[in-house]
Amino acid sequence: MAKKTVSGQPSDPPLAEGAGARELEGYPGASLRVGPGGKVMAANAKGFGLQALLERESVPDLGLLIARALREGSIAAGLITLQGTQGDVVLEVAVVPEAEGKPEAVVLARDLTMERNLRSALVESRQRYKDLVEISSDFSWETDEAGRFAFVSPKGALGYRADELVGRAAADFVTNPEDFSPIPFMSPRELDNIEIYVRRKDGAAACVLLSVRPMSDANGVWRGARGVCRDLTEERERESVLARVRQREQLLGYIVGNIRDEVDPSNMLTAAATATGRALGATGSRIYRRGSDKRIKIGAYYGGEAPDGLDEVVAAHVGDQGVETIKLGDVSVLIAPTLYRGEVNGAVTMWRPAERGGWDDDHRLLLNDVANQLGIANEQITNHERVVMLALTDGMTGLLNRRAFFEEELPRRFTRLQRNKQPAAMFYIDMDNFKKVNDVHGHQKGDEAIMALRDLMREYSRPGDEIARLGGDEFAMWLDNIAPEVAVKRAETLIKASERLRKFSGMPEYPLGISLGVALYDPATGEPLEHLLARSDEAMYAIKRAGKGGYRVAPPAKPADMTTPSGTSEAAPEPKPH
Repeated sequence: MAKKTVSGQPSDPPLAEGAGARELEGYPGASLRVGPGGKVMAANAKGFGLQALLERESVPDLGLLIARALREGSIAAGLITLQGTQGDVVLEVAVVPEAEGKPEAVVLARDLTMERNLRSALVESRQRYKDLVEISSDFSWETDEAGRFAFVSPKGALGYRADELVGRAAADFVTNPEDFSPIPFMSPRELDNIEIYVRRKDGAAACVLLSVRPMSDANGVWRGARGVCRDLTEERERESVLARVRQREQLLGYIVGNIRDEVDPSNMLTAAATATGRALGATGSRIYRRGSDKRIKIGAYYGGEAPDGLDEVVAAHVGDQGVETIKLGDVSVLIAPTLYRGEVNGAVTMWRPAERGGWDDDHRLLLNDVANQLGIANEQITNHERVVMLALTDGMTGLLNRRAFFEEELPRRFTRLQRNKQPAAMFYIDMDNFKKVNDVHGHQKGDEAIMALRDLMREYSRPGDEIARLGGDEFAMWLDNIAPEVAVKRAETLIKASERLRKFSGMPEYPLGISLGVALYDPATGEPLEHLLARSDEAMYAIKRAGKGGYRVAPPAKPADMTTPSGTSEAAPEPKPH
């Protein structure tokens, strides 16, 4: 359909004469009376512009309507769009023929432009409002006075289709309706940004942000409510995760701080067990570490008694399996391995009654973080033990050195013997003719002789005895809780067994052997350790002076000997022949 531009109304339109023109003036819109061929016979004031367009044949659609009405003798109606200077003009046109047989008709036109524009603006506004509502919320809803959903936005909500919610009570979906009076879906007053928890179709809880507007009838009587909801579940879950992460970081900082405040490496584990147990709300905690012998042993503990079988379970489970939960009786135990450079060097355990509930993911994550720190601590302790061991042991034989033996080991053992009133014996051993071995065969052969004597002493010692290399070819052996006659028998056995060393001798006339001084300790005498050591030393040198290759038992301590080194007031007995 061609669109013509309205050129404007004539300044002096030709006014049709006759009663017909006056009749047309009563019509509020543009009106024309046309005769045969569509010729305009009369027009009212609003119809002059339409008359001009019709006479210039600028509105063919109107001409077609007029022709059809005259031809068929029935009303012809339609919409005609004209192009004006301010945009399109839409006219609703009805052509009404005169009485049958009379070739005339009345054209009645009504301007729908404003109405059409208003309708379009309203549709656009409603669509815009609908779009904004859908963007700003997950779903919109309406409830009736009974609290049932009367409307739910088409896309549905909470995993339900809209038709699955309509007609159902809103209270059925609120997880804690007893906390509200009434529930927000039935609020008689406006509510904005109220958080409530509702149930999804799959049974999971969802947190929604609710805004409500009450509905009333013309008499002001409440008839229901309408509102929008936005699902905050993912947002709240993210916030909860971040909060738990921050809490774990704070707890880990507290635990690590307690560990780092300890100077002694072994105390680090005790501090870690205590801090971790408290942080996780555990009844007790044990930290295990792998010793130099590769066995798992307890490094530290916190709290009450461990459940039966825990040590065995840890020894069997310690590997790179990550954090595990096991049940021992009515106790729930959490186990995490500690690693250093990818190798397991211990474990950390927490336990509490199973009735208090299991361990959750936050507990596991925190314990895993703690285990990572303890892996470093366990390695530091192992290194510390290595350093201490190097400081306390002889590098070649692995036995205690002089300082460790005299300054640490013997005082500790001697104090225990005094308290328990138990006897003991001190053996002071020196190799005979050792210098000849080095001079003739070299130092490597001398080292082999030293190691052979070490093995010999270990062979004829008990698990509780302590052996030390005091330097060069001098050795000592401490025998706890041993009867005097047994100690003497042990000395005789060692002298006899030392004949094995002769194969290392430098010369046949200078056989390699040992001289042994023995001092027996009687707790009843109250003899100090220094006196006991001096007696054994003097006994050893006495046998050396007497010809070597034997043992001598120092004279027993006497009260008179307590002020001077024992073993010097009486002549030492002659060595027993061998």
